[in-house]
Amino acid sequence: MLLALLVPLGLAILLFTFVLVRAAIAERAAPTFESMVLGAVVSFFDTLGIGSFAPTTAWMKFRKLVPDRLIPPTMLVGLSPPAMAESVIFLILLGVMVDPTLLFGCAVAVLLGGLVGAPLVARAQVWIVQLVVAIGLVLAAIAYALTNLQLMPGGGTASSLPIGLTIAAIAANFVFGVLLNFGVGNYAPTLVTLSLMGMNPRLVFPIMAAGAAMMGAGACVRHIQMRNIDIRVVVGLGIGGVPAVLVAAFLVKEMPLQLLRWLVILVVVYAAAIMFRASWLARKSENGPAEAAPLVL
Repeated sequence: MLLALLVPLGLAILLFTFVLVRAAIAERAAPTFESMVLGAVVSFFDTLGIGSFAPTTAWMKFRKLVPDRLIPPTMLVGLSPPAMAESVIFLILLGVMVDPTLLFGCAVAVLLGGLVGAPLVARAQVWIVQLVVAIGLVLAAIAYALTNLQLMPGGGTASSLPIGLTIAAIAANFVFGVLLNFGVGNYAPTLVTLSLMGMNPRLVFPIMAAGAAMMGAGACVRHIQMRNIDIRVVVGLGIGGVPAVLVAAFLVKEMPLQLLRWLVILVVVYAAAIMFRASWLARKSENGPAEAAPLVL
């Protein structure tokens, strides 16, 4: 069953790479140095389980790298190559220990959710996108805080779940796939959900990574074709992120992450407050572009 997941995943990665490279060449998109550094930093710590969506959103918002509407799809497409590298690594190292039905079911569910969510975020009003991203930032900050306070579900030792919980986990991952399009990362909610169900948190990593990679390979092709991304930032995130994932996966054994998480929490909460305010102001003046709404930074 693991091979049955790796083969289509590999083909999907090849398709995604072909579509992205063709789009970058067509638009002569040279990656920015800032996006390459950002991709390297967030992908390195994403491999360690911290997550990359929240800090990436915060940095893009602070630096105004792309318009608010383009933050979720740009981030999603740009961080998919590192997620694909993570998925291959975690599937090889830990995938054989996970119930294949649970692993395959959750990965496909995230993919289907991503495909359903891709056109939704493209048609959504800017203030709704801002509101969803802000909520995602708050949820990520809460997850970081709970981890540092040792209140995050510790999980059990299971490598599989009963049929009822397996179905519930697959359904939850479908929702996480939809939310990925809005910039809400699937790592934290998947880790919490499956840990509460009794899974060994260590074995949740191949499930999280496989789902993110499958969704990225499928939904991101649609985002590229719809041209609702900043292709230069996308290319930079991918080029910087993939090598960082390899370094983190093979060279880093232990690293004190509590202080880093607290620092990320401060940045993410501030960014969430800015995004909430931008959403509120844009909602008040729906006839004007959200970027015209004044922000207090």
